[in-house]
Amino acid sequence: MRSFRALSFVLICAFFVVITGCFGNAPKWVKQGSGAFQSDTKAFYGVGAIKGVHNPPLATNAADNRARAELGKILQTYSASLMRDYAASSAVDDFAVSTEQQLVEQAVKTFSSTTLSGVQIVNHWTDKDEGITYSLAKLDLDDFEAQIERAKAFNSEVREYLRKNADQLFDHLGGEEAKREQ
Repeated sequence: MRSFRALSFVLICAFFVVITGCFGNAPKWVKQGSGAFQSDTKAFYGVGAIKGVHNPPLATNAADNRARAELGKILQTYSASLMRDYAASSAVDDFAVSTEQQLVEQAVKTFSSTTLSGVQIVNHWTDKDEGITYSLAKLDLDDFEAQIERAKAFNSEVREYLRKNADQLFDHLGGEEAKREQ
């Protein structure tokens, strides 16, 4: 009788494990994708995925790199938005147009080369049915702003503008992401 109870318990546990695996949903971040989101802090997120790699460490490494690349794409868009906004705000001054364009172009290039500093891989998930490994990369807005301060290629006026407007422009980009999801 005792072994029957033990066997029944094991079978019931196995049943629940199988059912959970069959109906297990992907985490919200997998479905949400890359973008600028606010959870506990304002942050940029990049989701990377790879399918068909049977070596788990290799799949995780590849998904991590793809997540970083996705985050890089977001930050290039964000920095381009920052630069475009800066150019619009400085157009009222007596700068020559070519000088403004060179300043903006240099700032975007600088951002592109420094964007991945401070990025952390914060989560992984594997879809066993599809054989897809996902990684989630994160860069806090505070870390992003600290990079602006450290960027020597920006003149003080550009650095100050970016520092003052980073939160507002983050919120704007987050709003654009929300519109895209609707």
